[in-house]
Amino acid sequence: MEIKDNTFARQFETIVPEGLLSVEYSFQEKKIFLTKINTPEGFDNQTTIDSLLKNIMEIIIEKKFKLMPIFPRIVLFIKKNPEFKELLPPGIRI
Repeated sequence: MEIKDNTFARQFETIVPEGLLSVEYSFQEKKIFLTKINTPEGFDNQTTIDSLLKNIMEIIIEKKFKLMPIFPRIVLFIKKNPEFKELLPPGIRI
């Protein structure tokens, strides 16, 4: 999966057959807030969304950011993948 970090639109993007799949973000003091998942109309492939989120987690690890999952679907992803809980700032529990 190829992911583009569109800094102008503040979102990670990938192309799926149905269109553009993206995760919006914002930054504050070395923390990245994942705020929304945008899917093409009619798209509901959770496996592809999970794959996108795993790739985004790897980018966050590489850049040494802390993760603030705001969007409920992203919180659920972290709960199902506890290996990424280390990205949460101290005191943040989900």
